[in-house]
Amino acid sequence: QRSLVLLDEIGRGTSTYDGISIAWAIAEYIHQHPTANCKTLFATHYHELNQMTDTFPRIKNYNVQVKEVGNQILFMRKLIEGGSEHSFGIHVAKLAGMPQEVLSKANLILADLELKEKSKSSVVPMKQSKASKANKSEPGMQLSFFQLDDPVLSNIRDTLEAIDINMLTPIEAMMKLNEIKKWAGGKN
Repeated sequence: QRSLVLLDEIGRGTSTYDGISIAWAIAEYIHQHPTANCKTLFATHYHELNQMTDTFPRIKNYNVQVKEVGNQILFMRKLIEGGSEHSFGIHVAKLAGMPQEVLSKANLILADLELKEKSKSSVVPMKQSKASKANKSEPGMQLSFFQLDDPVLSNIRDTLEAIDINMLTPIEAMMKLNEIKKWAGGKN
């Protein structure tokens, strides 16, 4: 009970799902152990582990407070309660002096990976039908909504393609999203 256990990035260096599974199982094991009521600090980048606080009463999430100023991220060197939903690896790489072309490419790759991850969880591939074969689509592929012949969607596509996300401030991003939402007929 008087022990302090420090764990840093358990499960890293393997595939994402393996790593998350290992990290989760270790955290759960320590929490549920019948005699080990030790204090444990468990550092991880796996955002999925944030939800452990919903199930395990002694697990608490903390993160390093950050402040966004324009395109800059400032680490405030202060722990605050709650889990983080964001990683700042590219910002840290910038602080470490990585070349701008590497950072720009990393941001593009990150955006692409995040888009693919979202589409995996929200789009269920369909079996290829006779109509899709006649349309010469790839089997199991869904057409992008930007391929539709709709002037509003074309306007949204053109606007998104013109945005330099590396130069956009958070407030500019919110204003641009609000503008796009209005075009699509959404309410504020």
